[in-house]
Amino acid sequence: MSALNPQGPVAQEQLGLMKISILIMSIVVVVVFAISIYVLIKFRRRKGDEKIPKQVEGSHKLEVIWTVIPIILLVILAIPTLKTVFSLSKDYSEDPNALQVIVTAHQYWWEFEYPELGIKTAQELVIPTDRVISIEAKTADVLHSFWIPSLAGKIDTNPDGNVNRMYFEAPKAGVYQGKCAELCGPSHGLMDFKVKAVEPSSFDRWQVAMLDTVELPSDPELAQVFESQCLTCHAVGEYGGSTFPNLTGIASRESVAGILINVEEGEKEYKHEDTVYNNLYKWIKDPKAVKPGNHMTDQYTLTDEEVAGIAEYLSTLTLDYE
Repeated sequence: MSALNPQGPVAQEQLGLMKISILIMSIVVVVVFAISIYVLIKFRRRKGDEKIPKQVEGSHKLEVIWTVIPIILLVILAIPTLKTVFSLSKDYSEDPNALQVIVTAHQYWWEFEYPELGIKTAQELVIPTDRVISIEAKTADVLHSFWIPSLAGKIDTNPDGNVNRMYFEAPKAGVYQGKCAELCGPSHGLMDFKVKAVEPSSFDRWQVAMLDTVELPSDPELAQVFESQCLTCHAVGEYGGSTFPNLTGIASRESVAGILINVEEGEKEYKHEDTVYNNLYKWIKDPKAVKPGNHMTDQYTLTDEEVAGIAEYLSTLTLDYE
């Protein structure tokens, strides 16, 4: 979660610009303080000295110095700034080698659509390590901001159909945390997501797994409840709607609802089935307690047994691709 620990070329370029800016500002601060201290000591009023010091008001020499020097510093800073701004504003939306992803922000979750692959998922953006990721960012409701600190700077998702674009790369496999960086409601601070960078072969297997057939609950009664209460909004495989997060492979994700972590402390990769089940049960049972103000609250009526059955079913929806 630190922009000071870049894990990709975009973040590294942004950090480089930050370092140059900080260096120039630090030099200015040191010089100004040094001159101030020198003046305070050399020209301090001494005991018995009642003379009026020499006045420098209207000194063209001084005015030129303290005007020209800041201009020079601004020019020095402007060159790498403009270079970086134009470099990071490249549009990869038509690049056949880039992976196209449509990011849609919702209160309080993230939807990720891969239009070229026919895949739509949520809360976990899976990407290959060998390609540029081209992002088309928009919102379904209010203003949000898409931010992966260790991979790229933030970009707003604006209402009224406005679309913003950015790109980034993640050459090193791993899981990177993302946040909403714009106050968007009571659960703004809980609007987390994960970016999971995997090897190209693993990404290919993930594509196949996401498009594979998914079985509904084997218990007919539970299947009927799941279809009538959950699939009116959510999707699993080829079943259901698209209003709320796609649940395909939810048990393989790093978290439930973005903040209920499925990886137990001390474990790097292995997701414990009990942890996944408990997180799913907690979320389905009382989503308001997990994320206040979310739109899932009060949208269904389930008994404790049905909540447990659906949580158990969802905890089996894993994707074998790593």
